[in-house]
Amino acid sequence: MATGTGTKDDPWQLTTPPGTSAYTMYRDDAADPPQLVCQVGSTKLTYDARAIEELHSWLKAQGDWVALGGADEQKPAADGTVEAWGRSPDNPRGGWYGLKKGFRGRFGVYLPPLLEALGLAEVTHDAKNNRMRAR
Repeated sequence: MATGTGTKDDPWQLTTPPGTSAYTMYRDDAADPPQLVCQVGSTKLTYDARAIEELHSWLKAQGDWVALGGADEQKPAADGTVEAWGRSPDNPRGGWYGLKKGFRGRFGVYLPPLLEALGLAEVTHDAKNNRMRAR
């Protein structure tokens, strides 16, 4: 589980599903659209905040475990994964949830631990090939 309240002054303290990397994330509702700001070392990634509810709804519709499939923006995402859904023209945003070109990927790495911390999903924590499902 994460610590923090998800504000800029008290971000969620999260770790990637294998537990190998720590990062922070907070919700910026003043941005248009509201954003999730993810800080990984010196790299800042931003995602559309609607991803929380929309990913949860998609996971519920899947009804079972879904592979995370995290990949950088420049690499293709494996079909049927959380990463592929996060960039699919068929998702509610009609494409990328990532907002900063060049840093739009890794949706399947950084969003699942947040949904788990919020009590919306279960995530496996193996060395690789992790999965998630809705709660």
